[in-house]
Amino acid sequence: MKQCLLAGLSAFALAACGSGSDTETTAPVAVPAVPASPAPPVNPLRDAYFGDVHVHTKNSFDAYIFNVRSTPDDAYRFARGEVIRHDGGFDVQLDGPPLDFLAVTDHGEYLGILPALDDPENALSQTATAQAIFGDNRANAVAAFLGVGRSFVVGEPIAEINDQAQMNKVWAETLAAAERHNAPGTFTTFAGYEYTAMRQIETEALAAANLHRNVIFRDAAPDQIFTTLNSVNPEDLWDWMDEERAAGRDALAIPHNSNASNGEMFARQTYSGDPVTADYARQRLENEPLVEISQIKGTSDAHPMFSPNDEWADFEPYDLFIGSSVPVTVNEGDFVRQAYAVGLAIEDQTGTNPYAFGLIGSSDTHVAAGSFNEGAHTGKFPDDGTAASRGSVLPEGTTDWSAAGANTGRQFNAAKYSASGLAGVWAEANTRDALFEAMRRRETFGTSGPRLKVRFFAGAGLTPGMLDASDLVAQAYQAGVPMGGDLARVEASEGPGFIAWAIRDPLSAPLQRLQVIKVWAAADGATRETVHDVACAQGAAPAPDTYRCPDDPVAVDPATCGVPDGIGAAELKAFWRDPAFESGMDAAYYVRALEVPTCRWSTWDAVRAGSPPNPNLPLTLQERAWSAPIWHDGAPE
Repeated sequence: MKQCLLAGLSAFALAACGSGSDTETTAPVAVPAVPASPAPPVNPLRDAYFGDVHVHTKNSFDAYIFNVRSTPDDAYRFARGEVIRHDGGFDVQLDGPPLDFLAVTDHGEYLGILPALDDPENALSQTATAQAIFGDNRANAVAAFLGVGRSFVVGEPIAEINDQAQMNKVWAETLAAAERHNAPGTFTTFAGYEYTAMRQIETEALAAANLHRNVIFRDAAPDQIFTTLNSVNPEDLWDWMDEERAAGRDALAIPHNSNASNGEMFARQTYSGDPVTADYARQRLENEPLVEISQIKGTSDAHPMFSPNDEWADFEPYDLFIGSSVPVTVNEGDFVRQAYAVGLAIEDQTGTNPYAFGLIGSSDTHVAAGSFNEGAHTGKFPDDGTAASRGSVLPEGTTDWSAAGANTGRQFNAAKYSASGLAGVWAEANTRDALFEAMRRRETFGTSGPRLKVRFFAGAGLTPGMLDASDLVAQAYQAGVPMGGDLARVEASEGPGFIAWAIRDPLSAPLQRLQVIKVWAAADGATRETVHDVACAQGAAPAPDTYRCPDDPVAVDPATCGVPDGIGAAELKAFWRDPAFESGMDAAYYVRALEVPTCRWSTWDAVRAGSPPNPNLPLTLQERAWSAPIWHDGAPE
């Protein structure tokens, strides 16, 4: 048997009703009517709702082994603004208002099996696997646990612990928790789980390409879920989802961490290496209309190798294969921006674009509580819940970083984690139906943590005068399409008008610039892009030759993490036309909004501890939001 490819886990911590008289002479007892729940408020012009659809609890195998004991109920309580106990031994609470929606998405593979193995009242605790994992021999424990991970990576279940009845029971409990906390109009819950597909990579130290998806159900969910213990091929997941949809249980799958996919997440061929067909493209788009662009294991928007003219492409990269300390290989198929161009090239060949997806962010927390704020980052697992365990402050007994040594083991991974991200959805109401419909039509955006709001419209009928109209949104919907929309060929030589709009999070930093990113495929299928600043803080105009805002001399003070007063903007809004528009060109356009620079979580840790910051970690970053694209179809009608 090969050594398990999840080598980075080898340092895990084991650790009735009353009745009245029936006589004619007695007046009937008055029974108060149960007040009907008020109908959730509906806004036909849609509001922005923020949530997290990537949350793990103790029912995930890789959370329980790291001493996570938080439950789905804890996750929902945290999202609704309550204080919960972090499994690292301290209280945590959202630094801001409650979220609007949440999905608990524990790993479907061996769902709830690890807690059962650790429960002496459960027969599974008597298996050889349980005795090894929770026994006294550390080497045996590590080997047995890594064997669990390997089994679902290669799709070879361990028979003695592959207890479908136990997994179904935990899944039913997960569904029940979602129902308990669902409050239409106030807080929406979705049933979900993670399909944990990976592909082995032969390197010096074995690693795996990440092909994970979060499966989110609109409302009704099946009694049993489809995991890599059924098939490791995501295309088989889509077949199962099609069957569920035909049975009245709609669902969508959301790929994440394409940045560590070894080029496979957005490849130019199928999982088996065959050419992409129109049927493949249609099925993928039906089942995967969204992609998670940012989360705790990094951001998958772009990479400087493919976007050398984008000064902001190198944002919070996570450059390790998941669950290992093996550096990733950078490939075209790893990044959202390249996927948009590749999808257009495939559309030229097949007539259908498999990568016409919208964007969200989410956390991927494994302690039921997401870290969305750089100044209040609490890590991904219990063992990186402190600054010392994340390697962001000087180790005890040292006075400077030259004597501290490099981060190693789990600390090495934790230092690379990001305080990110959030899903944004433009929907008519805070209900399952309205939010899910918005996700289906891709009217979504992702953020790196702050509750930035972005809107984006395009259409030949949009005009500059709409920017200042009190009914801007109504006019934009009437005369154009919103983010996630498809724009039929525009014949006008100047091209369609675009309206981009961003509003800051009042609890975060001001905005620095608003950008439109254009992506297309060259005649040979190669990816192409341009980045245009379309609105600048302080009312400055982008330079006509570079499409960039003037240099910003403002800098956050890393010694205090203070941001100067009077900088940036609360809102940025622009009407824009593509100066290189061609009516016959297929292209995707999306918005990126950038805050002014602020301290990264690691710098915040150092400031609070009175420690010099770790010189191997970035001092600052620029929080941001990305809209789903609008696609222009250059084909003649």
